[in-house]
Amino acid sequence: MGKLDGKVALITGAASGIGRAITERYIADGAHVIAGDIDAAGLAALDAQFGSSVATLLCDVTNEAEVAALCDYAIERFGHLDIVVANAGAGTYGLITDLPLDEWRRIIDLCLTGVFITLKHAGSRISDGGSIITIASLNAIQPSQGMSAYCAAKAGVAMLSQVAAMELGGRNIRVNTIAPGLVETNATSGMFSIPIIIEEFTENATLSRFAQASEIAAVASFLASDDASFMSASFVSVDGGGNTGRYPNLPQAFASLNT
Repeated sequence: MGKLDGKVALITGAASGIGRAITERYIADGAHVIAGDIDAAGLAALDAQFGSSVATLLCDVTNEAEVAALCDYAIERFGHLDIVVANAGAGTYGLITDLPLDEWRRIIDLCLTGVFITLKHAGSRISDGGSIITIASLNAIQPSQGMSAYCAAKAGVAMLSQVAAMELGGRNIRVNTIAPGLVETNATSGMFSIPIIIEEFTENATLSRFAQASEIAAVASFLASDDASFMSASFVSVDGGGNTGRYPNLPQAFASLNT
């Protein structure tokens, strides 16, 4: 038997990277998954691979009607909702004095407001005793030059999750945050194309390496399970000890490409 047998999980940003890894892990652990994403091809690949264990729906987490529809679809398709993973997000780069306001708003809207919308609609539909997991980042607690919008959004996710834990605790719903460090995914391929950035990441992590998405998924599986029954409002760093050091100097790294 899997640790999530009989559970129904909703995952945003499920078509690739960390979201896909969590989808795969949850299904392996016995759950059915409602997968939301804006990537139609990625969702189709999930359908093809997992069949009746997954149900997919196009969903932009910045669109409240689409998030509400995703939550309703979970209950329509599988009868109930027990686990929610608010994972969808993206990063950007730009010094504060150069960053266009529209780009700031895009990242805040996706990474923070999208989590709020997911908590709003999933929180009202999830079964009592359920588990909600938000995906923040090492950048929630460790600043980086050129990543003001992302750092602010992820710090906001951490605090928003604690408030949600307080508000939903009366229904025995647990809300916890995972804060990954550097993870090798398509979304971080730009960083991996610049060796000095990866070198600084690994030098500053106590484990001297970066993570695979499956390692984040393993923690998400634990937090969704009864093994974490007394964990709520927790901020779980999964960064190989990167929070003990400093974030790579991105402006310097990018400047080195032009020398």
